Amino acid sequence: MISKVTEALKTDKKVRTVIFRSEVPGVFCAGADLKERAKMHSSEVSSFVSKARATINEMANLPVPTIAAIDGIALGGGLELALACDIRVAATSAKMGLVETKLAIIPGAGGTQRLPRTIGVSLAKELIFSARVIDGEEAKSIGLINHAVEQNEAGDAAYRRALALAREFLPQGPVAMRVAKLAINQGMEVDLLTGLAIEEACYAQTIPTKDRIEGLLAFKDKRPPRYKGE
Repeated sequence: MISKVTEALKTDKKVRTVIFRSEVPGVFCAGADLKERAKMHSSEVSSFVSKARATINEMANLPVPTIAAIDGIALGGGLELALACDIRVAATSAKMGLVETKLAIIPGAGGTQRLPRTIGVSLAKELIFSARVIDGEEAKSIGLINHAVEQNEAGDAAYRRALALAREFLPQGPVAMRVAKLAINQGMEVDLLTGLAIEEACYAQTIPTKDRIEGLLAFKDKRPPRYKGE
C-alpha cells in the first residue's frame, strides 16, 4: 500500500508536502507481525525485509518534504519508516525504539544507517544495542524528533503539529523546496567541497524558473507570491 502511494506521489507535481500518520489510536507503526514472521522460511524473511527496505527507501527519496506524525507506538520497522522522513513530530507519550536485537536480529530497513545519521553514532549504538524504547520527551532531547507535543483527547496532537509545519512549508517555491531537499540529502553524504558544488548545481536549477521572477515581483509589489512550480 505505502509503495503504491509513494510511487504516485513521486510524479504528482501538485503535492507540496507529505505527512505520514496512522489512524489506529495509539499506534504509528508497531513494526513486523512477529506471529507471521515466525511462520516464515528464512528465504521468505529475507525477501520480506528487502521489500520493506525498498519501500522505505522510496519514501526517503520522495522529492518533497515529508513529516512523520508519531501519535503512538513506533517500534522496529515503524521507527525506520519515521526515520526515512525529513521531519518527525511525536506526542510526548509516544513510544519508539529499534528493538530488533532483542529478537536476535538487527534493524534491516535502514535503521542502522539512518539512526546514527540522525542522532549520532554513539547514541544510536546505545539505543540499538539495548533495544531501548523511549518516549517523545527523551526522543526530542536526543534529536530523534523535531517536536514533542502533549497528547490531546483526540489522540492526534502530533498530526496537528505536523499540519502546522506543513502550512509553513506550503507558501514557498515548489521547485526551490525540491532542490533544497536534494542539495541537503546529497550534500550530507559527501565532503564540504563536493557538497558546495552540489548546492551550486541545485541553485542553478532555480534561476531559469518563472517562480523566481514571480518571487522578485511579489517582493517589489509587497504582495504574497503566486508560485506555480514552473
